Amino acid sequence: MKLLSNALLALLAVTAPGAQAAQYNGENRSHSPMLPKPVNAKWQQECSGCHLAFAPGLLPAASWRKIMSGLDHHFGADASLAAQDVTEITAFLEKNQANRWTSNAAPLRITEGKWFAAKHREIAPAVWQRASIKSANNCIACHRSADKGVFDEHQVSIPR
Repeated sequence: MKLLSNALLALLAVTAPGAQAAQYNGENRSHSPMLPKPVNAKWQQECSGCHLAFAPGLLPAASWRKIMSGLDHHFGADASLAAQDVTEITAFLEKNQANRWTSNAAPLRITEGKWFAAKHREIAPAVWQRASIKSANNCIACHRSADKGVFDEHQVSIPR
């Protein structure tokens, strides 16, 4: 029944009018890491200095371009980088972007996509507010291997 349910969700995500995104790598069913090999050292260093260096496959190229072109006002912070670093990181993100988006939408927040909402539909809004989690964009609070690109739902541990 779960397999049928997952297949139906995947079909709806791909065919629903106005759907923003399907899953990356067919929902990453192999439970293999979502990070490309090799990862970019500059991306890892610069992005993880303030937050989890989000896997490039979580957003399409257009979203990464928007994010990287506005680092001087990056979600309320100045995350400006040297032009050469912006070029290098943007190229890495674009090369490894999510390639299964079903519309031209270019969201700036992973948490605003339909895929994210579908995968987290069982999480009550109050859970995101826990001091141990803080917000929906703190992936590593529950996905302990998110920094390695592993988001296996069987390895999730929601802290109290």
